[in-house]
Amino acid sequence: MSAADVLLADVGGTNLRLVLADAGRGVDHASLVSLRVAEHPSLEAAARSYLRARGARPQVAVFAVAGRVEQGRARITNHPWQIDCAALHGLLEIPRIQLVNDFAAMGASLAVLQPQDLAAIGPALPQFDHRADASFAVLGPGTGLGATAVLRHDGRWQVLETEGGHVGFAPQDALEIELLRALAARFGRVSNERLICGSGLLNLYRALGEVLGMPAPALTPEAVTSDALRGDALANTALDRFVLVLGSVAGDLALSYGAWDGVLLAGGLIAQLLPRLQAGGFRQRFSAKGRFVATLEAIPSAAIVHAQPGLLGALAIATGHAGVHHCGTLPGGGCA
Repeated sequence: MSAADVLLADVGGTNLRLVLADAGRGVDHASLVSLRVAEHPSLEAAARSYLRARGARPQVAVFAVAGRVEQGRARITNHPWQIDCAALHGLLEIPRIQLVNDFAAMGASLAVLQPQDLAAIGPALPQFDHRADASFAVLGPGTGLGATAVLRHDGRWQVLETEGGHVGFAPQDALEIELLRALAARFGRVSNERLICGSGLLNLYRALGEVLGMPAPALTPEAVTSDALRGDALANTALDRFVLVLGSVAGDLALSYGAWDGVLLAGGLIAQLLPRLQAGGFRQRFSAKGRFVATLEAIPSAAIVHAQPGLLGALAIATGHAGVHHCGTLPGGGCA
């Protein structure tokens, strides 16, 4: 492959990031753009405009999308875009295109992350011994709650696409039982994503206000975090509870996925929450698993602090450093 022969895209519910890369030299950081999804009619239109502006004709593209990928198609969970691999292939004229879940790309980044790309949450960092078999989980809040399982087996990294963020919320104390009641009155079924993502923080804040009988004037997740910085009691309570619930969810996924070698947190909110995550409540909830306390205490956890892990993982997929297991491949047209 020659220079700029790979197109990488990280397609979220809010932002679309596009960058060109070379299979041998890595990402061309000067080509990185971040676009608002709501300002473009489709992924095809946004990508075509991007490629025309740069005069680029990549041979391979990996689109990491915030939704389930099935038979070469995906729908963004928190946005009306519907993405079809065959349509992308026809309009962009790229010989090989792959659609993967965005957190599958996050998981694939483990194949190439360096120690400086991680910040420990707890006593130790996960170790990526590229010669040994191992199992990990990657999850994190952004526009939604993404989750994936990652295996290192027979010298190869394999990523399993999942929708683990939509597992049902399991309250762990009396306050969370009341929060579940308040949220169920609004949503019916309450998944973990209803609490652990950007909009989930606002849901949690409002439910806490209702349960605790406190005014909840903030109208956006950003307002909740800024109010917390100013010392607002309810906003601080919401962020602390967010960290506790995230710890419970991370521990549950470690058990569910058999992620005995480490749990990694990624996503737009993690950098802002890192001091709270490292304060102890996350790990306390992470390991509070009854008869499996000792097992969970031995599992290391960390935050991914690399600026663009999704794009890094997409490049690992494009260059064959990591593989993704998902449902189906379209016949013809080079789509997966």
